[in-house]
Formats: sequence, structure tokens, C-alpha cells
Amino acid sequence: MVDLDAVKDRIDRVVDDHADVLLAASHEIHAHPELGFEEHEAHRVLTDLLADAGLAVTRGAYDLPTAFEATAGTQGPRIAVLCEYDALPGIGHACGHNVIGAAGAGAGIAAAAVAEELGGTVVVLGTPAEEGGGGKVYLAERGAFASIDAALMVHPAGLDLAWFGAIAIQQLEVTYQGRAAHAAAAPQAGRNALDAAVLGYINVAALRQHIRPDERVHGIFTDAGKAPNVVPEHAAASWYVRSPTVRGLEKLKARVLACLEAGASASGCTMEHTWLDPAYANMVDNGPMVERYRENLARTGRTLADPSSIDGIVGSTDMGNLSHIVPSIHPMIQVSPPTVAIHTQDFVRFAGGEEGDRAVLDGAKAMAATVVDLWARPGALDDARTAFEEARASGRATGSATV
Repeated sequence: MVDLDAVKDRIDRVVDDHADVLLAASHEIHAHPELGFEEHEAHRVLTDLLADAGLAVTRGAYDLPTAFEATAGTQGPRIAVLCEYDALPGIGHACGHNVIGAAGAGAGIAAAAVAEELGGTVVVLGTPAEEGGGGKVYLAERGAFASIDAALMVHPAGLDLAWFGAIAIQQLEVTYQGRAAHAAAAPQAGRNALDAAVLGYINVAALRQHIRPDERVHGIFTDAGKAPNVVPEHAAASWYVRSPTVRGLEKLKARVLACLEAGASASGCTMEHTWLDPAYANMVDNGPMVERYRENLARTGRTLADPSSIDGIVGSTDMGNLSHIVPSIHPMIQVSPPTVAIHTQDFVRFAGGEEGDRAVLDGAKAMAATVVDLWARPGALDDARTAFEEARASGRATGSATV
């Protein structure tokens, strides 16, 4: 019988022994923000760290130059710990992905220290381009999760949360074509593409009164003409459409598209649209895995809150797609006061400060201990698998990485 408490004390010491290099990695990634699929420095920092710790590292894994795979152990359940490390345009690590990358590496190093002893395999996967690029979807399509039994990661936030409201999303690009004319001399000869875009926007604004309170539609104009005295012959807009489930997303997409097309029809213009792939699915958090993580996070002195009891965070992530193909969790770990929102400049500061550092180490310890539970706690992995199959049967999980 494995003494799990003793094993977890040992992996805590492994994380503490690597604290300096883990925090240095977090700070380096934070100081050099890179956009999705361009995270070459973050890729180098994390893969060097994992290789130096003795894991077998594949750089540029699955034909994605900034993805990686690092493994330890040769048998038993294969548990994936995921790293993210891309930043946001213009605002850097306002989502704290430096914390995610370093915590994931730390969890992998700690779990690797006991993998052979416990008869398990840990797989640390570097997943690029979460901020809209869908790196996990591409990895799934290329077989990265075909032999994975469960997957987990942590994400920075203003609270320690069991999960967050990760809803399905797809991005939409729309272009309108009209006819140019001099806006003063011959406006009657023109067909105003900007009017088409504006009318479509107003239609969507009216639609918002009649959608579910947990659905979201938001957009911006990306081309609104070149000069005020020329009737715009071209306009463009970018939209995000979100719904709690994949099925709901498909229904809402049709309603949004009808609103936008009506704007083109009313203004005598034509419209073309493109739904950008990959779409992100809703996150299906695995209850038994959440409970294991809850217990293990408590060992660090943190208390995991139930998001349903507070005003939770709503967003979208490609981890949602992964949760439809393997048992998965995506808890939030506190790095800032609750009043500081992610995707803000204030959050950048916390993600790179003392609070972010603590989250790296606590997150690594809690995730590594959860990996240990899935390897060695009687019934833990079976419970996770049962809950996953129940989610499939209920329709909450589709069994596919794509939507």
C-alpha cells in the first residue's frame, strides 16, 4: 500500500528544490511576451528546464514548432499536465500564462521523481496559442492525446476556484461590399458598406435582449472606410459568439448571422463571412478530479471555492475541446485580489510578482499530487473515467476535439 501522504511530501520537496529555476522561467516568459505560435523563447525556456530535470523532451512536437512534449515513466496511466505560454497583443501576460507554463513544468518535474516507483507516466505538453489559435485542438487532431488517460492545468485568476465558466466560442469575420461615390456630389450613386456593418451591429445589439443570460456576442469594426467624403465601398467586422454548450453555439451562430446579413440587405450591399476554426468547446470539468485537486491544493494552505457561490469568471479556452475527449480539469489559482480582472494591465503586474510566484509553486505541488492520486489512489482514475462517460451520455461532452 502506497503511503500517499509521504509521497506528496516528497514531491513538495522536489518543487521547493526547483523553486529558483521555476520562478526564473516564469519571470523570463513574463518579461518576453510572445503571441500564439510565435512563443520561441518560452518554448526554449521550458524545454531546457524540463530536459535539465531529466525528462525526455521532444521540441517542436506534432509538427507545431512551439509545442513540446516531455515524459517520464514507462508504464501505467498516462496523465498529461498542460503548459500554456502565449501572450495577448499589446498587453503581454495579462492572462498570466507565464504562471501556467512554469507551474505545469514544476508539476511534471515533481511527478517525474516518483513516476517509476508508482507505475505511472507523466506527460508535460506545451500547448501554444491558447489565445484564439487553438493549439490544443491541433495537438488533439495530430494524436497528442490519443493515449492520455486524464489531463489537467491551472490558470491564474483573482480567486482560487474549482473551475470557471468556460463556454463555447467561435470567431466570425465579416466583410461588406458596396459601391463608392462622392458623399456630397452624388451620394445616390453609392451603396454604403459601413451602413451595412452598422445596421448589422444594431441588429445584434437588439438580439442581445433575447438570448440566454449566459450567452455572449461581441464585435468590433475592423474597416470603416477611408475618407468621410467617400461613400465606403468596403467595411469589415470581427465578432465573437459564445454559448454555454456546443449545441447552443450552433443555434446562436445562425441567429447572429441572420442579423448581420439583414444589415447588408437593407443597405443594398453584399456580405461575405468566415467562421474561423478551430471553434472552442465548453469546458466539462471532471468532478472526481476536481475533488482530488481540492484536497491537494488545501495542503498548500489555499481553499478552493465553488464558482457557483460567487460571481464567477466567464471566458473560453481550447482546454474545453480537450475536456470532451479525456477527463480534464481547469481550476483557477489566485494571483491577484478578486477586484483585479484578467486581461488587464493590473493583472500583468500580479502575474509577474510575488503572488504569481506563489501560484507557480502551489499550483505545481497541487497538480503533481493530483497526478499521484490518479496513479496510486485506489479508484481515483476509475471515478474520473466514470464521470467522463456520464458527461458524454448526458450530452455535455461530445467525444470530439472539434465542434
